[in-house]
Amino acid sequence: MTTPAATTTRQLSVLDDGAALSFTANGRTIATYTYKPTDAQYESPRPFFHPLATLEGDEVTISRPWDHVWHKGLSWALPNVGKHNFWGGATYTRATEYANLDNNGAMTHQAFASVKETEAGITASESLTWTSQEGEPVIAENRRFSIQLLDAEGTEGAYAILFESEMSNISGEVITIGSPTTEGRDNAGYGGLFWRGPRSFTGGEFRSPEGTGGDEFMGTRSPWIAFTGKHDDTCRSSTILFTEDGANPGAPTQWFARSSMFACLGSAPFFSKEVPLEEGSPLTYRYAVVIADGAVDGARAAALAGAAQQALESWA
Repeated sequence: MTTPAATTTRQLSVLDDGAALSFTANGRTIATYTYKPTDAQYESPRPFFHPLATLEGDEVTISRPWDHVWHKGLSWALPNVGKHNFWGGATYTRATEYANLDNNGAMTHQAFASVKETEAGITASESLTWTSQEGEPVIAENRRFSIQLLDAEGTEGAYAILFESEMSNISGEVITIGSPTTEGRDNAGYGGLFWRGPRSFTGGEFRSPEGTGGDEFMGTRSPWIAFTGKHDDTCRSSTILFTEDGANPGAPTQWFARSSMFACLGSAPFFSKEVPLEEGSPLTYRYAVVIADGAVDGARAAALAGAAQQALESWA
């Protein structure tokens, strides 16, 4: 189906340039989704959101940081998919620890079934094929995402990215999805919907219903988790908040949460337990990511999480 060149709803609009969708709110670009990346195979090419910015214009993502060039803003990425790596970089296994195994796959955009207005926002429906480094098909993915402005009490200056991935095994054999932790590396269960923040966010604060803190949130489970960091230049704060659909396999997820080395946060549904992906039995995961101007206290964080959860539940 042909994607319209431009679509507008309320204060939101989207433009498709043939390689990326750019979303604007009140005339300011807040999110760019690159669906035809030009990354090297070693970085496991895949679609990603970058830059993401708050409604006031502060960027909250970085892409290709020198320490991990395969980190791409906000993206769906999995490091241990059977023998394949759809995360990028070296692969961690029990037999090799970290090693370059020539197994970096790619998630290739096939088509947008639609990019359309809804009453709540703009939703894109996309099909992708995951292939091995040799180009063999591994997974067929149906992906949807939606950009929605939040307008409930306590959510001023915030919007949500709703994200859904349905993965179907087309490899001809059972695939087991895990993480470096399921391969023996302690507390390194990354893989899922993953966000990498700006350098200036290093040392920022996590908040969940359990309280606030730093790296001790690594591997914890909670219905939502937020991270607040501070920007250079503007000296303003911004907050990223993740929540998930309670119907996700293994919910509530463990969170991959790091502050001291660099700012990152992600869902990690395969953190400590391998999950089989069998032919004819797709796996579906759904999340909401809130991008908010300013810091949050407990009340505002709960309001943002509640609004995001409600948006996710009503997203048909």
